[in-house]
Amino acid sequence: MHILRRTYGRTRGDTAVRQPTGALRPVVRVGIGLLLASGLLTASASPASAAAPSVIVLPGASGHVYVTNQLDDTVSVIDARTNKVVATVPVGSAPEGVTVSPDGRHVYIADNGSAEVSVLDTRTNKIVGTVPVGKSPSGVDLSPDGRFLYVANGGSNSVSVLDTRTNRVAASVPVGTSPVSVAVSPDGAAAYVANAGSGSVSVIDTRTHRAVRDLPAGRSPVGVAVTPDGGSAYIADEVAASVSVVEVRTGTVRATVPVGDGPFDVALGPDGRSAYVAVLGPGNVSVIDTRSHRISATVSVGSPGTDPFNMAVTSNAIYVTEQGAGTLTVIDPKTLKIVATVTVGNSPYGVAASPQRLSTISPSTSRPRA
Repeated sequence: MHILRRTYGRTRGDTAVRQPTGALRPVVRVGIGLLLASGLLTASASPASAAAPSVIVLPGASGHVYVTNQLDDTVSVIDARTNKVVATVPVGSAPEGVTVSPDGRHVYIADNGSAEVSVLDTRTNKIVGTVPVGKSPSGVDLSPDGRFLYVANGGSNSVSVLDTRTNRVAASVPVGTSPVSVAVSPDGAAAYVANAGSGSVSVIDTRTHRAVRDLPAGRSPVGVAVTPDGGSAYIADEVAASVSVVEVRTGTVRATVPVGDGPFDVALGPDGRSAYVAVLGPGNVSVIDTRSHRISATVSVGSPGTDPFNMAVTSNAIYVTEQGAGTLTVIDPKTLKIVATVTVGNSPYGVAASPQRLSTISPSTSRPRA
């Protein structure tokens, strides 16, 4: 069954899903989290710290990938080493945005239809809590320390700020119309919220939990990502079929990159050299060189109608959900070749990857310990 997609509405079979106001609720994206690069991370050597243990990222230890299946009310749990589904977890109604805590212990899922966030324990794959938020929650993202979860509520024109220590809402921040995605800056100082209905990106000061200004964002911004240095925001405009590159300090649009019909999500690679855009119409992922602001490659992930929606990017893989096909595509970021296509649930939307497992090596041994 193909699920029609539109920024301001979609269908469940033949029945339109509407907000309480009667307006079609927006399609959502997930907020995307950038993960640690793989390879050796060694503590700096000095006379005072020569005996300190080294820290490494174990090869292939990239954990699990989590995909929300909107029409099944489930989350698929995928082993990132084998690209196999290892669990299917029931959650709330119409799950959409998803993100993983920095320590990898919890997954937060925005249940759009039940106006709540489900909290999943990754050790048991069980839901250990639900938190009421605003109407039609969609995109989610965590602060770098994992303390606060930011939830874009498309039906309430607000962002709920959830304290993850208490699993309670600490603040509700008014933003623009129909916010559908949120991205927290790498330094944690600001949260950027794409308001599809008002053509803006709200900037929330995370110290005060207040929206302090808006960035220009075209006609219908649905996806937003921030560069690793925090200097620029990449904003996907579904209606304008382009991605805007905005300098966040001044609000200046540095470039507008045409990417094709229906760009829905945008994510930055860990090194910040590439921006990846899920483009609904042609069914592909466009790769933008962040230095030249030009498309450097295009990867087809399916025919028109497969609807690539959201992405998660790690140093080892680019994960893309295809709503129409009911699959997750896995792309090698080095070769840009598809390495796996994983069948998940009905109408997959959001995707998030757990952080890679860190281990330490004691000076007295060469064997890593978890």
